[in-house]
Amino acid sequence: MTRASPGSQPADRPASGAVAPSGLMDLLNVAAVLLEADGRIDMWSPQAEQLFGYARSEAVGQYAAPLLVSPEHQDAVIELFAEVMATGRAWAGAFPVRHKDGSTRMVEFRNMRLTDNLGDHYALGLAADRATVRHVERKVALSTRLVTQAPIGLAVLDPDLRYLAINPALAAMHGVPESDHVGRKFREILPGAPFLGAETVMRHVLATGAPVVDQQVVGRTAADPETDHAWAVSTYRLEDHHGHVLGLAYVVVDVTDRYRAAKKADEAQHRLRLLANASGRIGTTLEVERTARELADVLVPDLADMVAVDLLDSVLQTGRADLDQGPALFRAVAVKTAYPTDADRAIVPPGSLVTYHADHPASHCVRTRRPLLITHVSGDDLGRIAADSEAARLLARAGVHTDMAVPLIAREQIIGVMGLARARNPLPFDQDDLTLACEMASSAALSIDNAVLHQHIRGTAETLQRSLLPQLPPGRPGLEVAARYRPAQAFSEVGGDWYDVIALDDDRTALAVGDVMGSGVTAATTMGRLRTATSTLADLDLDPARILTHLDKITADLDHLATCLYAVYDPHRARLHVASAGHLPPVLVRDGRQPELLRLPTGTPLGVRGVPFEVTTLDLESGDRLVLYTDGLVETRHDPIDERLDDLMRLLTPPDRSTEETCDRLLRELRHPAGHDDVALLIACVQPLAPA
Repeated sequence: MTRASPGSQPADRPASGAVAPSGLMDLLNVAAVLLEADGRIDMWSPQAEQLFGYARSEAVGQYAAPLLVSPEHQDAVIELFAEVMATGRAWAGAFPVRHKDGSTRMVEFRNMRLTDNLGDHYALGLAADRATVRHVERKVALSTRLVTQAPIGLAVLDPDLRYLAINPALAAMHGVPESDHVGRKFREILPGAPFLGAETVMRHVLATGAPVVDQQVVGRTAADPETDHAWAVSTYRLEDHHGHVLGLAYVVVDVTDRYRAAKKADEAQHRLRLLANASGRIGTTLEVERTARELADVLVPDLADMVAVDLLDSVLQTGRADLDQGPALFRAVAVKTAYPTDADRAIVPPGSLVTYHADHPASHCVRTRRPLLITHVSGDDLGRIAADSEAARLLARAGVHTDMAVPLIAREQIIGVMGLARARNPLPFDQDDLTLACEMASSAALSIDNAVLHQHIRGTAETLQRSLLPQLPPGRPGLEVAARYRPAQAFSEVGGDWYDVIALDDDRTALAVGDVMGSGVTAATTMGRLRTATSTLADLDLDPARILTHLDKITADLDHLATCLYAVYDPHRARLHVASAGHLPPVLVRDGRQPELLRLPTGTPLGVRGVPFEVTTLDLESGDRLVLYTDGLVETRHDPIDERLDDLMRLLTPPDRSTEETCDRLLRELRHPAGHDDVALLIACVQPLAPA
C-alpha cells in the first residue's frame, strides 16, 4: 500500500478531521458486526455497542448466537448463518435480539458473506432498531405519497435553485413535464417577470432560514399562457439534523378562484366608489355643457381612456328628439382623454355638428335605444366606430382596442349618446363595465335633460323679461341716463328685477327701479305688470308716494311682494322727488365729495298694504349722479351688506367719465359671473338744461 508523504493528503481521501455523518445514516444508527466463519465476533462497531449494550471488549471473540440470541431462536439463527456462508446469498429480515440488560428487541438485519484475498469467508451483519427503521419508512412513504398524489404543488431545489424533485401537480401547473424540471433552474422553467419576485424570496429563505408563507404570485405559465393565474407559495429551507443546508422546498396552492373572486369584489367596490363619485360631481349646475364635461371627467381615466358626449341637436334646440327627419344630427358637447393622443383629432370637437353614418355606434344607439359593446376592436370595427376613414386611421395609430357606446335616455326620451374607448389601458371592456357605464349614463342623462329644460325655460324667462324692459329714450332734458340688466345664472332665481325711464310733461323724467320677490316666469310676468302699471300711473302726474300707494294695492292682488324706488326729476328746478317701498337706498355722487347713501324713509315692500309712503325732495346740481340698483348688485351669500355697500361707494370714487362706463365698471367689479340674482342698474347724471 502506498503511503502519502508527511504533511500531504491523498487526493482520493477525505480531508483530515471530523467529518459530519450522513443525516439519514446517523438517524438510523446502523450497527456493523463482522463474524468469522465459525460464528465468533471479529469486529464490533460503536453503534453495535449502543444497539446491543455490549462493549467491544465484551463482544469480540464471543460466539454471536449465544451472546445475542435467546436459546429458543439459536438453532434458526445458526441455520441461516450457515446458509449465508455456504451459498453467499445475502439474507435480510428481522428477529428478536437479547440486549445486555435482559430485554428483547426486534432488530432489522442485513447479512452478507465477505471473502478476503486468501479466500477466507466472513459474515458482515448490518443491524438497526426495527422501530427506528419503521418510523423512517413511514415518513418516507408519507412523503412519497404527498409528493406524488397531493393536489398541491411540491418541489425540492438545491442551493443553486435547480430542481431535484417535483410532483405531478406542480408540473401540471407549470405546463412542463416532471422529467424536464430536474437539473434545470427555477427561472428556466418560469422565466416570466411575475416570477422574479418569487426567485428573490427563495434566495432570501436560503440565506436566512426564515420561511415565507403564502406569498401571492400572479402570472402565466405554459399550462395556460393566455390567462392570469394566482398561486399561494410557501418556501422553506431544508437542513439535515446537523443544520447543513440541503436546499429548499416550496409548496404551491392554486388560488386563482379566490384571486378572481377578490378581484371581482375590488372591481365592484371600485364601481360603487365611481358611482358615488359621480352622484356628487355630475349635475352640480344647470349648464348643459358643464354637466356633460362633469360626466366625462368622472369616467376618465377610472373607466375609459377617452370619452365623448354627443347630444341630439333637436333636443338642444327644441327640447324634443326629432328623429323623423332623416339621419340624427348630433352636437358634440364634451370630450375627455386621459393623456395626449392621436385620437384627439379623431373625435369630433365640442361645439361641432355631425351626422354619423348608419353603422356608427351612435346611430345604432339612437335607432335601437340599446348600448353597443365591442370588446375587441378589429380593423373593420375601426371603420365602424370612426366618423370617417381619416379618423379610423388616427384611432388605429392611437391603439384603440375596445369600445362601447351608451345611449343617454331621460324621461323615456333619447337625448344623446356617450362613447367610451380604451387604448393605453390593456383590459378590454366587459359586461360589468358596460353595466356601470349604463348606470352612470342613466343618472347623467337626467341631469343633462334638467339642464336642457332649464336652458329652454330660462331662455323663455329671459326673453320675456328683456321684452318687458324699456328701450331707453335717446335723451332726456337735463339728464344723461344709462342702464343695465343682467339675469341670474341659476334658473330658480331668474325673473323679477326691472328699471324704467318714463318721459313726463314739462321735461320731467320718472326713474324707477324694482325687484319682484320670487323667481321664474311668474316673477317676470309680475314685473311686467308692475312696470305697465307704473307707466300708466306716471301719466297721472302723481307724486312718488301716491304712485307707490297705487302700486302697493296692485301688487297685493298678484301674490308677490316687490321693492321699488320711484323718483321724478324736474330739470327746470333741478329738483328730485323720490320715495322708496322697502328698496335699497340710492347713491348720490357729487363732484369733489364722497359718494353718499341717501337715507330715505324706507317704507314697506309693495303688497303689504296699508302703510303710507313718504316723499323726499333733493336739490341737484349739474354733474350730480344718482345710482339706482337692485340687491343683486351688492348682496352675496357670504358678505355683510354694509361691506358690500362700502365697496359700491368706493368704486364710485372718483366717478368715471360717463354713465355707461360707470355701469360696466360696477357690474364687472361687484357682480360674480355666476351670480344667483338678477341685477337692474340705472344711473342718471344731471346735465345743464339746454336753452329753450
